Amino acid sequence: MKFKLFITATLIGASVLTTGCRDEFAETNTKPSVVTKPDIRYVFTKALSEFEPAGYQQWFYNNLQYMLPWIQATLAEDAGNSSSLNLMSAYEGSQNQLIKVKVRTEEILYLLGEMSEEEAAKYENIRVMCNPLLVYLGLFGTDMYGSMAYSEAGQVLHSNPTILTPKYETQEELFTLWLKQLDETISVLGAKIDNQVSLGTQDFVYGGKTEKWAKFANSLKLKIAVRLVHANKAKALQIAQEVANSPVGIMSSLDDDFFYCKGAQEYHFGDDLWGGFGSQQLISFLVDNQDPRVRFMFQKNDFNSLVVQTFLDNKKELPSYIKALVNTKTENGKVVFESWKAPGEPWVRYHGAPINVYAKDNGTINDNYFNTTNFKIDNKSYTPLARLNHREMLQGDKTYTFPDAPNVTAVIDNQKNAWYGLHFSSAETNLYLAELSLLGATLPQSAESYFEQGIRLSVSEYDRLASLNKIPYYSSAYDPKETTISLKNGEIDELVKNEAYQLTGSTKEKLEKVYIQQYIHLLYFPTDMFSMVRRSGVPMKGSKILAWQEFSKDNDTNYPMPRRFTINSPLETDLMYQIKKSAFEAQGYTTGSLDPLKLNTERVWYDKGAPNFGEGPNF
Repeated sequence: MKFKLFITATLIGASVLTTGCRDEFAETNTKPSVVTKPDIRYVFTKALSEFEPAGYQQWFYNNLQYMLPWIQATLAEDAGNSSSLNLMSAYEGSQNQLIKVKVRTEEILYLLGEMSEEEAAKYENIRVMCNPLLVYLGLFGTDMYGSMAYSEAGQVLHSNPTILTPKYETQEELFTLWLKQLDETISVLGAKIDNQVSLGTQDFVYGGKTEKWAKFANSLKLKIAVRLVHANKAKALQIAQEVANSPVGIMSSLDDDFFYCKGAQEYHFGDDLWGGFGSQQLISFLVDNQDPRVRFMFQKNDFNSLVVQTFLDNKKELPSYIKALVNTKTENGKVVFESWKAPGEPWVRYHGAPINVYAKDNGTINDNYFNTTNFKIDNKSYTPLARLNHREMLQGDKTYTFPDAPNVTAVIDNQKNAWYGLHFSSAETNLYLAELSLLGATLPQSAESYFEQGIRLSVSEYDRLASLNKIPYYSSAYDPKETTISLKNGEIDELVKNEAYQLTGSTKEKLEKVYIQQYIHLLYFPTDMFSMVRRSGVPMKGSKILAWQEFSKDNDTNYPMPRRFTINSPLETDLMYQIKKSAFEAQGYTTGSLDPLKLNTERVWYDKGAPNFGEGPNF
């Protein structure tokens, strides 16, 4: 078993081996006494390479079918949300993402324990750099389930006696433990210990710059703080003050961001994702404010001027919301596309759909948004709505066919490009500080300052992601009457002048604006986005900025949305049976239930006391 771990941990460092390695391995395989223990640097790199907050199945099921549609960011189905939207079926657990990295961390701790104190001391930086990775994934593991195994998890290979039944810790215990781990990381890295083994390029996120890891660990404490605002507000504000005043600093620029790329031939999960049309209210808000993020987060629809002309030539009715934006003229008895009305390209290419589960029962709505036969000419189908841009922003290495008339040879974007992800950012840090400032934390800057910095950084970060992932239309256009989507000079300055982007009004109104910006920024972090909507009640019913819409025909009273995922009843044959059973009972969960009302009212610990969906802040 140890030999298997050795092989796995050193694969990333294999490039240093010479052509004579075959004979060396042959000798090693026959002489156990000469087996070399894994290099801790490579084990850390393996842990970093297995850092995956949301893999393919989490996106396919958890994010696109449940969390994002439940909080009205996207639709679950291309044909419109169905009345079963609040019922769960297949889903993928998120705690296994943590275990993969926890196993590598335990291996590092084991290897350090086999060294002399003097030798082990050289790896203090690497040891504590594992902590923020675990905390980040741990939050994803607990958000939708509550209590879970953590401190004893992943120790089966390196425990004596062997731990096969790790204890469950409550969410409150987990938060306390994670804060201690992050504080340890900040303390060690902030001390700048001499003679430390450097990771260099083995750290493909920060290049071995420990000061960046210290900022990451410090800022990560805010993810815990905002989850505590209803469970322990005083503690939440204390954490915010510690973070803002820490000598290691906070994440405050794109250089501090946790941009993630494993290598030139890393294309993420690659498999196809479905669904993800933007909600009508979210897309309209972004377009009305000419927020550049709509161009990076969502994909242009298929109705460029060439496709519009094709519909005109075939005397086929355009969707009403597209037709209303088209200027035409008549030339030689033929109706011709002339130009786009305001706000023009590229904004006219982004349209969302109604989220009401009965919307498609209305013939007019169905014909305009969901009836695909209305968007088809000959053998080509065209999409009038803006879909979440998961083709390159999430999947990586996907081809894109530019829309055109049926008889035109397809132009395809099939360039190979490594996938880049953003897992934690300066924008998120600043928006959390804006929230906690409004809730009463005494911080070095004003809520207004953190708010504006958060917006500016968020737009810049998504522009950088779009550029790195080379999404369609970023730097070149296909249709002569369309424009590129890259960030233009002065756009952010104009954006922050909009009323919804100015932190004005009462405290509740200011909080709503902060939460709306978090809502937008966290679109590609659905678990964080879902947690934010739970604690804030934003989007809010009756809002003049971005309103929560009713899912059902009249109101949502008889149509509750889950606030956590269902949990299977443990089997008596499971070694963990009694531990799991006790943990679930202590939280008041009805295991095995798919009842939306139970999943709405039987909440995780930190969600108790938070407002219902759409109610707005209740502080």
